[in-house]
Amino acid sequence: MQDDNFLPPESCTTMAEVRAGVDSIDRQMVALLGVRMRFMDAAARIKPDRNLVRDEARKAQVIANVQRHAAEKGVPAGLAADLWEMLVEASIAYELKAFDQRG
Repeated sequence: MQDDNFLPPESCTTMAEVRAGVDSIDRQMVALLGVRMRFMDAAARIKPDRNLVRDEARKAQVIANVQRHAAEKGVPAGLAADLWEMLVEASIAYELKAFDQRG
């Protein structure tokens, strides 16, 4: 996903340019979130039992992976871990709802 309608952060000289970049990144993140939720729909469809939706070992693995990737990209690992904690919990809630609605 790429949106070339903004300057690299290092080239910004006005708040309008900064905001255009942030807005573009937000649109890309929302699009990726939509794809992630489709994977949660798939998980809800595939898992045979509602009790399998919450998997603490997998949650820990996901957050550890994100911390490692964040550190490699120069992103504060703690910030990434905090965001993914919320994302994974929201994803679990979404998947539980999808599981319950599958009929």
